[in-house]
Amino acid sequence: MNEQIAVYFVYIIACIGLTVWVANTLHQNGRVFLIEAFRGDEERADAVNHLLKVGFYLINVGFFLLFLKTGERPEGFVGAIEYCATKLGFVTLVLGGMHFFNMYNFDKMRKKGRAPHITQLAAAGK
Repeated sequence: MNEQIAVYFVYIIACIGLTVWVANTLHQNGRVFLIEAFRGDEERADAVNHLLKVGFYLINVGFFLLFLKTGERPEGFVGAIEYCATKLGFVTLVLGGMHFFNMYNFDKMRKKGRAPHITQLAAAGK
């Protein structure tokens, strides 16, 4: 039983670490896209960026905690490694899917935000 608790602890710590790293990377590097999507309104872009980060944390922590109980309990050292690898792999795939879904939507927002500016430049002959 103590081995299972240790495996769960490793899984939770690894998921938290992965979630924090991905959230911070997206938060730092996504700002420029949001500023463009909001036509240079940095205050609004930063507010949305922060809200996205909080939502990302909530969804991911909820997901990996609910996913903890799924599957067979690991037995032995090899089973523990396979358990953690399988769980982390699945969590990573879900995070990646969410990321690409968000990037697709942000690109649509960015294009929509740029459209009036491009139309104005074209009308002005620039």
